[in-house]
Amino acid sequence: MTKNRSDQAGGSGTGQARTDFMLLALAEAAKAGARGEVPVGAVLVRNGIALAAEGNRMRELADPTAHAEMVVIRAAASVLGNDRLAECDLYVTLEPCTMCAGAISFARLRRVYYGAPDPKGGAVESGVRFFAQPTCHHRPDTYGGLGERESAELLREFFSGRRWPGKL
Repeated sequence: MTKNRSDQAGGSGTGQARTDFMLLALAEAAKAGARGEVPVGAVLVRNGIALAAEGNRMRELADPTAHAEMVVIRAAASVLGNDRLAECDLYVTLEPCTMCAGAISFARLRRVYYGAPDPKGGAVESGVRFFAQPTCHHRPDTYGGLGERESAELLREFFSGRRWPGKL
């Protein structure tokens, strides 16, 4: 697991990842794939308790914003009755996109653990590197590579034959 930024504002920096939460995110990703969604899963955790666990639901809900990260952030905010989730950590199987990174910042999540990098659509270590921008008002601690192999395999299996065979 790789830490993507130094311990600065936005978290305690301990980075004590819980593989059980990533396993739960992987299970949610597999369920999303079985529903015909891109297999991405997320879990939002506070004080060692999973507040929300979900996979992508964009097709099912006909909602382009229903990425797994967005769904669990909304659910946890509802459970806690607060839009600020400062003591919460996010586990997600794929590097968050720009939209999700924005929501993570606005929710003030403490840490983000993700599995596979997303060179095309990611915004943490790839693309715009959202949290490194001067306009980003809250920067969580981010850790990539937790469950990377399993996350990437779910995506490979899902897309094999759907797009250009042999390209993934």
